[in-house]
Amino acid sequence: MGDLRLGAVESRFAAIIWDNAPVTSARLVELAQQELDWKKSTTYTVLKRLSQRGLFRNEGGVVTALLSREEFYAAQSRQFVEETFDGSLPAFLAAFTSGKKLSEEEANQLQELIDGMRR
Repeated sequence: MGDLRLGAVESRFAAIIWDNAPVTSARLVELAQQELDWKKSTTYTVLKRLSQRGLFRNEGGVVTALLSREEFYAAQSRQFVEETFDGSLPAFLAAFTSGKKLSEEEANQLQELIDGMRR
């Protein structure tokens, strides 16, 4: 899978696809025109780019998601931790929570997650 970083506009376009998939490419052009004020050529250019990155497929005039929104954001998060914190989840959590106290509920949720991952 390619680079998982999306710009703001690419994220909005991806959301349109996820919200409507499977969607015909003609309908996607209409949606992108309505929501992003894009021309047909822009829609197809960005769709091709996101397809090359492994997010979507346009086959037979029907656009489908190769990754769900949740799968994409999970993979994007793993990529961020890998690139920024050398893959260290504890280092990420330390940076994320620095200067911020966890509520009792947040601490309990994290502990439950950790306990679940140990099993």
